[in-house]
Amino acid sequence: MSDEHHQHTEDIAAELQFLNYEVKDRIAIVTINRPEALNALNNDLLLELGVAFELAESDIEVQALVITGTGRAFVAGADIGALQQLSDGFSGRETALAGQDVMNTLAALPFPTIAAINGFALGGGLELALAADLRVASKTARLGLPEVGLGIMPGYGGTQRLPRLIGQGRALDLILTGRHVEAEEALQLGLVNRVVDDALSAALELAALTIKNASVGLGLAKEAILRGLDVTLNQGLEIEADLFGMAITTADAKEGLRAFLEKRAAEFEGK
Repeated sequence: MSDEHHQHTEDIAAELQFLNYEVKDRIAIVTINRPEALNALNNDLLLELGVAFELAESDIEVQALVITGTGRAFVAGADIGALQQLSDGFSGRETALAGQDVMNTLAALPFPTIAAINGFALGGGLELALAADLRVASKTARLGLPEVGLGIMPGYGGTQRLPRLIGQGRALDLILTGRHVEAEEALQLGLVNRVVDDALSAALELAALTIKNASVGLGLAKEAILRGLDVTLNQGLEIEADLFGMAITTADAKEGLRAFLEKRAAEFEGK
């Protein structure tokens, strides 16, 4: 990244009110910093998350992203006061679409993304974590989609991403009861990938493991999985073959295969 681009990124990051954004060892770290509200998602915070994700995507040095929260919560939910102000179905629909757009931006990033769930991940907070590729939870984390207890329902992607992740029956259990689950049950359900003492440290270690691999291959593999979820098996296999064909022509593929045969560590350049 040029000095000018780097300065521009720093300037934008400095203007964020509810987030801390930094890049360390090729990993973008997004820390939600609204602890007095348990990091609840209001409109301004959602906008800033979108900005942070776009900053990471535009930075050629970034090869993975970790998102976490300050204090006792990852994100304890959406801003209930703001939801109470919605007066009709149109404004409710627009609010859901705006939240979904931010989650979709995270889900579509072309590199590995990891949610470090350090505490409560409820409602919109769990929906944010679901939009990441991987989820690492602390032993004290509590997760759930409790919206039905408020007379509403998940609106930032929870009804769609959760059953795709853990299956229809388990998703219905969590959504229809609105119950919270502790970290160990979340692991058994497949809702999180790992349970650890320190979620952020473990997420950064996991991100570092991913970026040892070829960034082009990582991006294409992720694309194959995400696109394949919405089509038949045969169509998904066609997608996989097309993307494999792209991967095999890259400089990183040539380097990786050569390094394996020469019994040495590969030196990938992201090309």
